[in-house]
Amino acid sequence: MILNVTILLLFQLAGEVMARGLGLSVPGPVLGLAGLFALLLARPSLATRMSKTANGLLAHLSLLFVPAGVGVVGHLGTFGSDGPALLAALVGSTVLAILAAVAAFLAVARLTGAADE
Repeated sequence: MILNVTILLLFQLAGEVMARGLGLSVPGPVLGLAGLFALLLARPSLATRMSKTANGLLAHLSLLFVPAGVGVVGHLGTFGSDGPALLAALVGSTVLAILAAVAAFLAVARLTGAADE
């Protein structure tokens, strides 16, 4: 199982190196996944060997969402009484975060001279 997880991480690393090294606009993990997919098609024995590890990871993927679900269920009363204020805060903070990211991107583009191209 350790070797299988290592293979997954190495393909993710290879994808990151290719994406950053070649300046591609495709995320590194997507490139790594494409490479792993090609390898698994070429070597079905590897696909059979890695299937148990992949299924184990997928079976426990929901654990990442447990804390958020527990928080929502634990505060249902708060959502009922302060729902509109929470919704406004959520939407407002999301819009402000997007605007801040755009401003940071534009500032870096100006500083690096990428905006002139």
